[in-house]
Amino acid sequence: MNQSDLLVDAFGRLPGAVRRAVNNLDAAALNRRPYPEGNSISWLIWHLARVEDHQVAEVAGQEQAWTADGWADRVGLPLAVEDTGYGHTSEQVALVQVRSAETLLGYYDDVHSRTAAFVSGLSAEDLEVIVDRAWDPPVTLGVRLVSTLADCLEHVGQAAYVRGMVMAGRS
Repeated sequence: MNQSDLLVDAFGRLPGAVRRAVNNLDAAALNRRPYPEGNSISWLIWHLARVEDHQVAEVAGQEQAWTADGWADRVGLPLAVEDTGYGHTSEQVALVQVRSAETLLGYYDDVHSRTAAFVSGLSAEDLEVIVDRAWDPPVTLGVRLVSTLADCLEHVGQAAYVRGMVMAGRS
């Protein structure tokens, strides 16, 4: 398995996990917070999609699906279009209210297809390219992709946990 195949496989595990966290939930369940300051499933999945969209689009030199494919308008959140959820306060988390699982999954599926297309053509040399000199040591493309993947996996795991709370009626 080469590095491109490895990244396709790794990022390819996210869509199933996202679907398991979201499927068969109505908007009320998706938007329910497990406790007053907690993150809802809708916020967690929206945020992981925004992070993946932002990070991959930046290194791919593309416009984000959020704006390029009209998801910002379709999802219709009262947030700045460039908002990814990073550093959100409890009040900002509360603003992320989705209308349906289908819309949330549609956005994530679009982001994932863009990610899969980008990583499928990467070489070992590509992964060594420095993409961010603001850190010491500077961040390579490989490191940026792995950190993005780790963040997304963390949030989808949190969404699965919140789903369990919602389904058990504990939130």
